[in-house]
Amino acid sequence: MAKAVDKGLVRYKVIDIRDFALDRHRTCDDAPYGGGPGMILKPEPLAAALDAASACGKRVVYPTPSGRLFNAAYAEELVKQDEVVLICGRYEGIDQRIIDLYVTDEVSLGDYVLSSGELASLVIVDTVYRLLDGVIRKESLEEESFTQGLLEYPQYTRPEIFRGMKVPEILLSGHHAHIERWKREKSLEKTRRFRPELLGERNEEQKEG
Repeated sequence: MAKAVDKGLVRYKVIDIRDFALDRHRTCDDAPYGGGPGMILKPEPLAAALDAASACGKRVVYPTPSGRLFNAAYAEELVKQDEVVLICGRYEGIDQRIIDLYVTDEVSLGDYVLSSGELASLVIVDTVYRLLDGVIRKESLEEESFTQGLLEYPQYTRPEIFRGMKVPEILLSGHHAHIERWKREKSLEKTRRFRPELLGERNEEQKEG
């Protein structure tokens, strides 16, 4: 990211919600109405922080386990935005009124819970910024997992033999057509083994096309 920033390809700004707290203790959380465990981020300081970011009218993303699944296709949506605002939740989450007033996208990284919204936001930032033109070579992006609806094939580099394990002969053959066919077969094999649901989604897309 440092190189992308130096090139002027991406800019980011971090806003501390506690700077907008209303008391001398910089309190930003409180117990939930209706009872229950944990604490909720208060709406006043969070709204003030979002106003400072001129969030209204922008794509405002709130990472939360109850949101839509974050994936490569969604990252492609975000990279088209001039600006994206990310809300880093904590504890049991944020006041629903903030979601109703500001949030455009509730996004989940997966079926698990993190204690820090900062970690989830960093994952989203890292996934999206690398898709910007000029950050990574287009050829590299085209062969990554999920780009073609498949997981990426196995990769090898020097030395040719490591701890008795040899690089597949096909990759040393110099026969580009055969190598491409091998890559495709290995991608399908790996996808079938680890993420078979992707093959079903891909078949449906091909039928619709």
